[in-house]
Formats: sequence, structure tokens, C-alpha cells
Amino acid sequence: MKTDKPGIPGFSELGRLLPQEEMLEVAHHRSALQIGIPKETTFQETRVALVPEAVSLLVSNGHNVVVETNAGKAANYDDRLYSEAGAQIAYDTKTVFQSHIILKIAPPSLSEIEMMGKKQTLFSALQMTVQPENYIAKLMSNKVTAVSFDFIKDKAGIFPVVRSMSEIAGNMSMLVGAEYLSGFNSGGRAAMLGGISGVPPTEVVIIGAGTVGEYAARAAIGLGASVKVFDNSLYRLRRLQNDLGTRIYTSIIQPTVLAKALKEADLAIGAIRAKDGRTPCVVTEEMVEQMKQGAVIVDVSID
Repeated sequence: MKTDKPGIPGFSELGRLLPQEEMLEVAHHRSALQIGIPKETTFQETRVALVPEAVSLLVSNGHNVVVETNAGKAANYDDRLYSEAGAQIAYDTKTVFQSHIILKIAPPSLSEIEMMGKKQTLFSALQMTVQPENYIAKLMSNKVTAVSFDFIKDKAGIFPVVRSMSEIAGNMSMLVGAEYLSGFNSGGRAAMLGGISGVPPTEVVIIGAGTVGEYAARAAIGLGASVKVFDNSLYRLRRLQNDLGTRIYTSIIQPTVLAKALKEADLAIGAIRAKDGRTPCVVTEEMVEQMKQGAVIVDVSID
């Protein structure tokens, strides 16, 4: 096509007459998720699913986090910290349970499941062995995708969440036992865990050589206590010796040997974790009756 207009106007008109690429509107897909953090209502549960730092990370990646008011109060995280991290503070529990993803520590109760909508995702420790028969049916009726984080495995076949919680439990069992043994607030024997120079060390018996037992042993050895570990797995006992890097007293759970150790113990830690079902009972009432007056028992694995 020719144009009679010289120079730039001619080129401009020629370009306007040429076929142009059609511009269509591109739809913007929303990828932001709404993540709900309800307040824990289980008896003596003081934890919260996400700390403010984790909330800030999710918000900076474009997601919306809804935190129920006072959800972190028992863990010393107030609403202001969550609000400054970018979370929305909800004063209605049902609002939180309408989120796309719900994060909880303790399993939701049946009344909480009632507040959930359809096709949501739940991350929680579901504790399947203690739930009523209609619990799963209720989740299924709402078409909820429930992920029990205590059953998540990594590439090595280890349960990372359970291991982390077991490490905490092992350390805390020794600290709690030391507090009761000292007797400042509990009327105990006024004994110091570990002892001092010239005084025999405190006797600690740990039943179970798993993660809880390992970290309880680490804490006890660090405080200077004399440690005895019992387990029915030679493999776990060997692994414990190697991981601790020191030789300690270990034994298979033989009732006579265990009873003798408990009779001399100042502190006993129950750290057995059953693979399936309830934790086996290996310490009898007779064994407990033979223990020292004022001795302390901390059972991490009690059902």
C-alpha cells in the first residue's frame, strides 16, 4: 500500500493500516491461600501451631494467615505480635475454621469439625488410636484432607516431627524430674540431680532407648547423674552408646534387674514408645513400692 504523505506521518499511517496483533485480557489466577490458626482448647495444651516468625514468612510469600485471638497467649505470643507479622486476628472461632488450610496441634474436636467447610485441608496430630469410631467418618463427610503430621516420614524413613517432639520431651523429663526431686515446690527429697564432689551422684533409670531416652540420658549425664538405660532392643542400646560417645550402664528389660535398679533410683524416666497400640507396662506396683521414699517417676509414654 502506498501513501501520498511524506516523512513520519506517512509511515505512521502505513503502520496503522497493517494487520495488528489482537490483545486479549489475561486472567490473573489467585494462588494465595488462607491459613487458619485456631486457639487450642485441649486440657493443658499451651502450644500454638505457628509462631509469629513463621506467620511473617507465609505472609511475605503472598498468603493470608488468620489467627484466633489469644491463640498464642499461653505460649507468650500475644495478638500484637501476630498482627505485626501480617496476620489477621479473628474474634470468631468459626471464621478461622473456614480457612483453606487449618493448622492445629491437638486433634480437632467433633464440634470443631462441625465448623469446618467442605474440601479443606487439616494439619494436626490426629492421634488415630484414641479417636472414637465416628471421628474419621465426620472428616470424610466434610471431604476434609486430613494430614497427621506425626505420621509424616522423610526420605530416611524417620518421623521428623515426632523426633523433634521426642527430643524436647527427653530434655524436659529430666528438668521436670530435677525440679520435683529438689523439693522446692513439691515436698521432694531435697536432692540435687547430679550431686557434688564427695557426694555419690544421683541415680537415674531410663526405660527406653529411643529418641526420648537418648535426650533424657544426655541431659542427665550433662548434670552429672549416674545413668542406667533399659530397652528390649540391643540395636537401640548399641546406637545409644555410640551416639552418646560414652559407655553407660545398659540392659535388656529383665524384671529382676530392672527392679533392683529402680530400688536404688532417685529418678525414673518412662520413655518406651510402642509401635502399635498402647505402651506396654513393664514397671509393676511392687517395683514402685520398693523404690526410695521421695523418689520421682516421670512417665513420658503414659497413655
